[in-house]
Amino acid sequence: MEKRFKKSLDSLNSIFQFTDEFATKHNLDPGALFSLNLVVEELFTNIVKYNPENKNDVLIELDKKSHDLIIALTDFDARPFDITQRPTLNLSQYLEERRVGGLGIHLVKQMMDKIEHEYKDRCSKIILTKHLEN
Repeated sequence: MEKRFKKSLDSLNSIFQFTDEFATKHNLDPGALFSLNLVVEELFTNIVKYNPENKNDVLIELDKKSHDLIIALTDFDARPFDITQRPTLNLSQYLEERRVGGLGIHLVKQMMDKIEHEYKDRCSKIILTKHLEN
């Protein structure tokens, strides 16, 4: 399934309806749906927040192949933003010692089994894979 969403935080409710529809169609368990929603919300929010001048829609693609959930978000006419290159957070530091930001991406990295980034013709695409138990 795929759908384009207006680059606005107001799109989040429509996005969750889309993910719920996908989860129902593919019989995803509540844990998988939670991971799907958290990852999509975090990445979509970052796209809105860090590329606000670009008003192009964001493409969200969802697929289930065998035991893998595949999630892709494409930001058109964008600067590259490769989350695989973001530094790992040191969670053993006190909050006051940590730099601000990065916790959402850290959670995405922890929840997904594979993360890829493609950048071509000013299209920045993040592809995530989560292995499902059943």
